[in-house]
Amino acid sequence: MVDDELITVEVAYARPDEQRIVELQVPPGTTVGQAIEKSGITELFPEIDLAKNKVGIFGKLTKQDAVLQAGDRVEIYRPLIADPKEARKKRAAEGKVMRKGARAANAAKEKTTGEEEAGQA
Repeated sequence: MVDDELITVEVAYARPDEQRIVELQVPPGTTVGQAIEKSGITELFPEIDLAKNKVGIFGKLTKQDAVLQAGDRVEIYRPLIADPKEARKKRAAEGKVMRKGARAANAAKEKTTGEEEAGQA
């Protein structure tokens, strides 16, 4: 096989303390699972269990039998530590409010300023 027939892909995995992106040259038709195996990333991170860990390409979930395209980055996702719905319920119960960004903050500021000006008139 000539090198011109190979495509370049990446396999990525990250822990809070370490991340690794392995670049590979693979033949066209290589699947996500084959790329993960060829990358050797499961030897570097023995906690990866491909029967449990979800995988994706550039942030979109996919199956291990999906065929890769040149330039794809395969990502192996760690299991969630907490259920997002339960975390939101817990924050709500504790009275914490998630801000939706500057727009919400500015609206609150304008309301306060408007009330102060009305009181001065």
